[in-house]
Amino acid sequence: MIAALAGGAPALAFALITLAVWHGDQLLRFTLAWFVLGAWLAGAFVARSRFTRPVQTLSNLLAALREGDTALRARGADPDDSLGLALWEINTLAAQLQQRQFESLEAISLLRQVLESIDVALFTFDPDRRLRLVNRGAEELLSLPAERALGRDAASLGLAATLEGETPRLIELQFPDRIGRWEVRRGTFRQGGRPHQLIVLSDLSRSLREEERLAWVRLIRVLSHEINNSLAPIQSIAGSLRDALERAGEARGERDLREGLGIVEERARSLSRFMQAYTRLARLPAPTPRRVNVSEWIHRVAALEARRPVEVREGPAIALLADGDQLDQLLINLVRNAAEAAIETGGKVSIGWSANRNWVEVTIEDDGPGISDTQNLFVPFFTTKPEGTGIGLALSRQIAEAHGGALTLANRAKARGSIARLRLPLARTSGEATRATPA
Repeated sequence: MIAALAGGAPALAFALITLAVWHGDQLLRFTLAWFVLGAWLAGAFVARSRFTRPVQTLSNLLAALREGDTALRARGADPDDSLGLALWEINTLAAQLQQRQFESLEAISLLRQVLESIDVALFTFDPDRRLRLVNRGAEELLSLPAERALGRDAASLGLAATLEGETPRLIELQFPDRIGRWEVRRGTFRQGGRPHQLIVLSDLSRSLREEERLAWVRLIRVLSHEINNSLAPIQSIAGSLRDALERAGEARGERDLREGLGIVEERARSLSRFMQAYTRLARLPAPTPRRVNVSEWIHRVAALEARRPVEVREGPAIALLADGDQLDQLLINLVRNAAEAAIETGGKVSIGWSANRNWVEVTIEDDGPGISDTQNLFVPFFTTKPEGTGIGLALSRQIAEAHGGALTLANRAKARGSIARLRLPLARTSGEATRATPA
């Protein structure tokens, strides 16, 4: 404003001096003087308005861009005018920034979709080893929503080992709903000028066990083919010889031969039953899901065990979508193992279940002597029982994993005996767990 007034001051001074030396009518001179003064002030205000408004508009646009608002545009952007050209350039810059902002949002949205879709657990930790980012796979692994997990240190989450050592490497990790072997990959990046670590965990347990199972399947098929080809004629010939001896008479030598052939026949049948049990691992069909009431399922299986009383601890009324026949076989195996262990010590067996938003957990506890060899529990054909086939637990875990669940077996922490934990995903109806209808 002062500059505008100063710009017109020489003209004002010249006009006033001219009026002062003019010997005309005094009233006319006074009127002209006020007219000149008013014109000077009006011109100054007009000049100020034409200069300051575009400058203020420029300032507002720049402030909006600084705050990230790229939607504002200036009016009066004229490339043929000096200030209008500046406004035009600002409008062009805002349009370009808005386009890049849209592209950035689209890229971030795509990245989020990729992170949520990949079948790995992803974590980022700051220099203080506190969790700063997780994807959906990591939330499921921790059994914690992101808002409760973020900010916690790696040690409290059971992930301290992933931040140390060389990568990639295999590591044994235990989480609330899963125990197994994981491939750890680690990278570094900077955010806010501070170094962060990116951890990617890939669950190899299931894939490794599947490869292991397929290897056993191939072996079983070969064994079944070869042994059955030998057993069939042995059994047939043994039976035919015994029938011939019975027709020939009852001499002592004939009795001995008959007894020997009977043993051969019985052993052939036993070996045939043995191989049929093994082939169950290779021929487990895909589950046929249907609604299974958890309470009815557990009470039904518990009632089948007559050697030891089985206590059932009631849990919530809940239902599963699963193959009921396969779940029966799974639970029968676990209850039978628990009962056999409890018989050794005269203890008891108990079954209970609980549920959260995603899982139902069935626990089978016994007061037996505990597990001496925990490394080979789920290895097919491994058994410590004289009459065992070594497929019960392997088959049970195969059934659990075919349903998207998990099976673990360990010694009890504060009491004698062992505990089996079976986790299965809940049935879903409109995003919520299906509650069983009371009988």
